Amino acid sequence: MMFYVTALGEILIDFTPSHTSERGNPCFEQNPGGAPANVLACLAKLGAKTAFIGKVGKDIFGTFLKQVLSEYDIDISGLKSSSTCNTTLAFVKLDEKGDRSFSFYRNPGADTSLEPSDVDLKLIEASRVFHFGSISMTDEPSRIATLRALEHAKSKNLIISYDPNLRPALWKNLDIALDEIKSVLDKVDLLKVSEEELEFITGVNDLDKGSSILREQYDIEVVLVTRGINGCYFRYKDHSGTKPAFRNLKSIDTTGAGDAFLGGFLYFVLSRGITTLDDMETSLLESAVIFANAVAAICTTRRGAIPAMPDITEVNDLINGVI
Repeated sequence: MMFYVTALGEILIDFTPSHTSERGNPCFEQNPGGAPANVLACLAKLGAKTAFIGKVGKDIFGTFLKQVLSEYDIDISGLKSSSTCNTTLAFVKLDEKGDRSFSFYRNPGADTSLEPSDVDLKLIEASRVFHFGSISMTDEPSRIATLRALEHAKSKNLIISYDPNLRPALWKNLDIALDEIKSVLDKVDLLKVSEEELEFITGVNDLDKGSSILREQYDIEVVLVTRGINGCYFRYKDHSGTKPAFRNLKSIDTTGAGDAFLGGFLYFVLSRGITTLDDMETSLLESAVIFANAVAAICTTRRGAIPAMPDITEVNDLINGVI
C-alpha cells in the first residue's frame, strides 16, 4: 500500500473546556490530539491514505487514541505502546476568541519514549511525504528516533514536511529549542510556521525578510506562514504572497487549526499528482493555500482537533460559497 503521508511524533489527549459545572468549575472534554496525528486525521478525512509512527501508554488514553486513529483509517502498525510511561496529556485553556494555551503532563510521556528500533522504516518507504515536528525532539530517545527517520526519508527522496510547533513549556530552555528546531531545516522541503515561530527562527518579524532568510540559508522550497484571521503568507522559490482567511464562519476553538491547514495543503498538492515540490506551478500552490485556509476555517468552528476536521464536500462548499 502507498501512503500520501507518514508522520512521526506525538499523539496525546487534549482536554478541551466544554462547559462550566453548577459550582462554576470548568469541565473538560477528552479529545485526541498531537500535531502530527492531527495532520494525518485531516488528510484521512479528506480521503487520503496515511500512516502514523509514535508511542502511547498502556492505559485507557492510549487505547482510546489507537481506536480513534483506526476509526479514521490511519495505519497504526507503527504505533507502539509503552509499559513504563503514561500517555501524554495536555489541558487546553481557551480565551474569549477561541485562542488556546496549554498545560502539559509529560514527565516523561509515552511519546518521548519512542526508540529508533520502534520506527518502521517500511512505512516511510511506502510514502510520498514524511512529516514531523519538533516536539518529538525535546527529549531522548524520541529525538534520535526522529532524526534517524528523517535521514531515512531523505535518502529515499520523499518530500519532507516540517512544522516546528514551538511549545516553550516542553523545552529545557529556548536556546536549546532554537538550536534543535534549526538543526533539521536544511533537510526540509515544506515548512509550516506561525508568525511567532518565523520570528523565533529567523530573528526578524518581517514576513518577506524572514521567509527569504529561510529560502536562502536552507533552500526550503515552500514556506507557509499561518496568520489566523489574517490568512496565510506563502513563499515558493522567489514568488510570495498572501491569501486571506475565510471570515464568514464563527470560530470557537483554534486547537488543531494549523494542523488542519497543513493537512489540507498536503492533500491538495498530492492529489494533483505532485511528486516533488520543485516542479509545481505557482497557480497550483496558490490554489492549495486557498483550499488549506478553507480546511482550517471549518476546523475552528468545532471543539477539539481531530474531531473537528472537515470532509472534502464541506471544504468545496465553503470555497464555492455554499456555506
